[in-house]
Amino acid sequence: MGVTTPDVHAADKAPVFRLAYVPGVTPSKWVRIWAERRPDVPLELVALDVADCADAVGGRRVQMAITRLPDALRYGDALQHHTIELYEESTVVVVPKEHVLTAGEEMTLADLADEQLLWPLDEPLAVAERPGVAVEHRPETTGDAIELVAAGVGVLLVPQSLARLHHRKDLVHRPVTDAPKGVVGLLWPAPTTDFADEFIGIVRGRKATSSRGRADEVPKRSAKEKAAAKRAAREAAGKTPGKSARRGPGRPKRR
Repeated sequence: MGVTTPDVHAADKAPVFRLAYVPGVTPSKWVRIWAERRPDVPLELVALDVADCADAVGGRRVQMAITRLPDALRYGDALQHHTIELYEESTVVVVPKEHVLTAGEEMTLADLADEQLLWPLDEPLAVAERPGVAVEHRPETTGDAIELVAAGVGVLLVPQSLARLHHRKDLVHRPVTDAPKGVVGLLWPAPTTDFADEFIGIVRGRKATSSRGRADEVPKRSAKEKAAAKRAAREAAGKTPGKSARRGPGRPKRR
């Protein structure tokens, strides 16, 4: 007798929950809670770049991605999908340690007007009106761009989490108060599976005892059903309207 191989690409039958995450995101707390609640379903982390998330979700290679929105949807095709925003990230500029911009604790985009800015191809941050002068060479990744900042080629705008991820002793970062903020969110294919719904509950702080799951939802009753329920409750209590109480023993009715 042959052994049947599980269909790991069928989201609703998968023996594992494949969760993608992008650089700078730290899903460890949510992964720990998942392991506590669903020890029967291993969670497999898949490291992806933002540009690869849409195709991975659309091709069902992962069942959900923690990524940067809406940036991830500019690449590939997620097909029918859902998204929710989780949190915003502050934007910082990464500069060499001795750079003149390090004199202030924070700055605005106008302070970057005379700077050479690097814009990596993986574009971790969408900026409609780019400040300064763009460096002609576009590095492949944010990590490559950080190396060029250290070499004095230019400065770099990134979400704060990526500046921390690529921290170097010869570089510093400063907040840019009026720069667009990055958004980290969940991206997953439609329709929503039970696994995806459970993970959404975890990141939103839903308790394990919550009855919010789709299978536990109680359908709303119509006005007619509510009225019928009230009548049944009155009858059970002996308070049915329209019926008088039975006569007890007493004097016979006079003719």
